[in-house]
Amino acid sequence: MELTTKSVVVFDYGFGNVRSAERALARAGADVEITRDFDKAMNADGLLVPGVGAFAACMQGLTDARGDWIIDRRLSGERPVMGICVGMQILFARGIEHGVEAEGLGEWPGSVEPLQADIVPHMGWNTVEAAGGSELFAGLDADARFYFVHSYAVHEWSFQTENALMTAPKVTWSTHGRPFVAAVENGALWATQFHPEKSGDAGAQLLTNWIGSL
Repeated sequence: MELTTKSVVVFDYGFGNVRSAERALARAGADVEITRDFDKAMNADGLLVPGVGAFAACMQGLTDARGDWIIDRRLSGERPVMGICVGMQILFARGIEHGVEAEGLGEWPGSVEPLQADIVPHMGWNTVEAAGGSELFAGLDADARFYFVHSYAVHEWSFQTENALMTAPKVTWSTHGRPFVAAVENGALWATQFHPEKSGDAGAQLLTNWIGSL
């Protein structure tokens, strides 16, 4: 049986190293395009949302490009979306930077707040404690290391549903000063605080896992 190459759009809204994401996804076997075109972003097998810089600025750039609407529509149809770094952070309810609160997409409750550590930013390689049954981290050793560059994170996770049939999100943690959310798998919506495209063989395996789930 012939395998079909999965199409992935890297959403280009002005915030994120889209070229390195494109190269990493292509090496992992995807047919990749960098665009903010609405129809292409809606129809691709997977949508990757990168993000660098300030939470509020990323949110503004995303909404200006109609990315918030695209993400919502894709998730309503259970079409896969993956966020990276600030592209993960904006999926939460709010971000707080320099005492100023900005509204996020609200896919998950919680606040993105300053890291509580002696050294900030958290820049470099770190291990994670993968969630049980994770598909994203399948095939990776427990001591696999990933590349982080961030000064803000989600330290408290709270997700409740009244639907007993709904599967709880799988949450992966890392620690810098204190534990923070390093990745989430929630139905069609996956995200990482670290940069898989900069994480060598471990990151390549992770992206292969995501593409394989599409």
